[in-house]
Amino acid sequence: MTTSILSEKGWVVIPQEIRERYGFKKGDKFNVIDYGGVISIIPVSKDPIKAARGMLKGGPSLTKALLESRREDAARDK
Repeated sequence: MTTSILSEKGWVVIPQEIRERYGFKKGDKFNVIDYGGVISIIPVSKDPIKAARGMLKGGPSLTKALLESRREDAARDK
């Protein structure tokens, strides 16, 4: 674990080892989130669509479930 110090300007340095491991470069943006006393620094995705691709892979098809539900509703209404 590495310790960083908060500067007078409110800056916190991300250690070089971590910057290199994750490929952080000058100008990269981060979200700072407070989870009830635990602070997380999350890099902002440069391409959120590409980053989200495959998130639901392997799960049930929501489109198939919706179409099946609509078929059942239509059959009940006849």
